[in-house]
Amino acid sequence: MFTAIPLQIIAQQALWGGVQEQSPEIHENHTVTFRLNAPEAGEVRLSGDWMPWEGWSPGTEMMEKGEDGIWLYTTPPLESDLYTYFFLVDGLRVNDPNSVYMVRDVASVFNMFIVGGGQGDYYKVRDVPHGTVARRWYHSPTLEKDRRITIYTPPGYESSSESYPVLYLLHGMGGDEEAWISLGRTSQILDNLIEEGKAEPMIVVMPNGNVVQQASPGHSVEGFYQPVMRLPNTMDGTYEESFPDIIRFVEDNYRVNADKESRAIAGLSMGGFHSLHISRYYPDTFNYIGLFSPAVMPDENADSQVYHQIDETLKLQKENGYELYWIAIGKTDFLYGQVESYRIRLNELGMPFEYVETEGGHTWKNWRDYMTIFIPRLFK
Repeated sequence: MFTAIPLQIIAQQALWGGVQEQSPEIHENHTVTFRLNAPEAGEVRLSGDWMPWEGWSPGTEMMEKGEDGIWLYTTPPLESDLYTYFFLVDGLRVNDPNSVYMVRDVASVFNMFIVGGGQGDYYKVRDVPHGTVARRWYHSPTLEKDRRITIYTPPGYESSSESYPVLYLLHGMGGDEEAWISLGRTSQILDNLIEEGKAEPMIVVMPNGNVVQQASPGHSVEGFYQPVMRLPNTMDGTYEESFPDIIRFVEDNYRVNADKESRAIAGLSMGGFHSLHISRYYPDTFNYIGLFSPAVMPDENADSQVYHQIDETLKLQKENGYELYWIAIGKTDFLYGQVESYRIRLNELGMPFEYVETEGGHTWKNWRDYMTIFIPRLFK
């Protein structure tokens, strides 16, 4: 009974607009101040994805405790971008209680903020015409199940009779049909690029690449369960074999130009792997291919026909022709060696491609950046 009273007071303060610490506070000079009220804590550290990475995780910085029990940290000036962060309070991972802006990546939830005045402006909701984001269900005869899919239609789609080109945009391992729209800021990027005249209006289809799932965690009959990084059958050929079900659903239910010249496919990491092999396995289907930090080779135990005759189907894809084959990766990405070997293979096959190498590793920062470069190249 004694704990109920302070909890009730805290709830009422939040409900009726009680005073909260401002965190994060973004300053005009692009420094950012974080605050956490934790008077009993012995140590508080901040981890943000702008910090130097230590393996698979960004580093941390010590926060300073004030006499009022509030811990503070102010960053150096940050480049314009979208960033994620969390606190470590005596070693316990804690999200910022003063910020409601959060995003899920696989099984972890991060706070987020945007520093504007540059690249980050593409990830903001701006005063421009907006497209529509729908979560639809389609039936996959190949997989024998109904599945959830996210689809962006451009501004004006509902009021026009025009037909549009389609970008099929695929997520990485541990992701799902929510990844590109939330972490990737796809709708904001498309709205802003279209308004600036840098991108053609297009439909963007974001499927779930985990063939054992109906939908992302919490959105299927399986209910609320702990997301995991890798699910069965994700890179064994099953997804590639079932992909025509997705194309068929889109072309039966949306006003699209149903021809090769009006189809693009792109993806990050595992989605880059899927984009590579789907476009090769159906070698006269896509005119634009984008591989963002892609995995390249299938698992050793994958015996699907999808992965047979890789060179022969690449040659056929080349002979059929395409407008753009675009590969991008960061210099410190753990898949850099695979991509380097694949570029050698493409050169030996005489297969034209464009290659972009950036700083950084296997991160959403890079993949969002790649989107703002790749999308303006489509359907011109």
